[in-house]
Amino acid sequence: MRRHTRGTALTAALLAAAATAGLTGCQSGEGGDDAAAAKKAGSSASASVSATPSASAEPFAGLTGNEISDRAVAATTGARSLRLKGDVPDDESGGTIRIDMALDRQGRCAGTMSLDGQGEAELIKAGDTLYMKYDEPFLRAQSEGEPKADTDAAVALLAGRWTKMSATGQDAEDLTAFCDLDTLLADAEDSRSTDVTRGKTTTVDGKPAIVLHEKDGADRNTLYVATEGKPYLLRFDSASEKDPGTMTFSAYDEPVAAKAPTGTVLDLDALGG
Repeated sequence: MRRHTRGTALTAALLAAAATAGLTGCQSGEGGDDAAAAKKAGSSASASVSATPSASAEPFAGLTGNEISDRAVAATTGARSLRLKGDVPDDESGGTIRIDMALDRQGRCAGTMSLDGQGEAELIKAGDTLYMKYDEPFLRAQSEGEPKADTDAAVALLAGRWTKMSATGQDAEDLTAFCDLDTLLADAEDSRSTDVTRGKTTTVDGKPAIVLHEKDGADRNTLYVATEGKPYLLRFDSASEKDPGTMTFSAYDEPVAAKAPTGTVLDLDALGG
């Protein structure tokens, strides 16, 4: 991965994890649910951004864009948990992954993901177990090129059913790494700010924020940093040709509702063994 400034390194780590791990593990047959909590919050990848300035006094008075960016990275990488939501490119397929996931420092996560809007998979990691549930459009899209009989059999077995597998197994390795905030945020802490300038004040999903404009080589990125409470990163827009996308951040330090699904759960490890 190319070197990023402190402002982009945080999101770059998350985008890279989503792009490389998001659907690789799903294709081998995993599953997820208090995912419903993330799912109910909405399927749109972008947060609502209002142009209405905050009524409070000038935020971060006397600080440069670089200094605000540094504070945002420090606050965000220090969070115990967060929720990330957005559209990111998938290098392997050339498509777009849509992700909505809450995760914490204990490796718990719950949320949903899809590729190019073709169905959806729900995911939960609770303890040492990874749970996933796929809908039929997702399974058929992921089985493209396979014999129809095999695809039909997979749909009949898996569609709409919770599955589980060991979170320490090889098939679950990419996704369980993605569920660990320590792993996702590690690259951000040692990066350095370069060219970041202050912009206007605004709101992101009703939260007051300041806009930061960042130049990272040929790339131009926009960061939205909370101006009330801790200076958490609320939204990141990448205009990079290589890694375009938008990611929003919320639910900082809130509990992740990662509970094992109730009812019958299909044990994929037992089927494979």
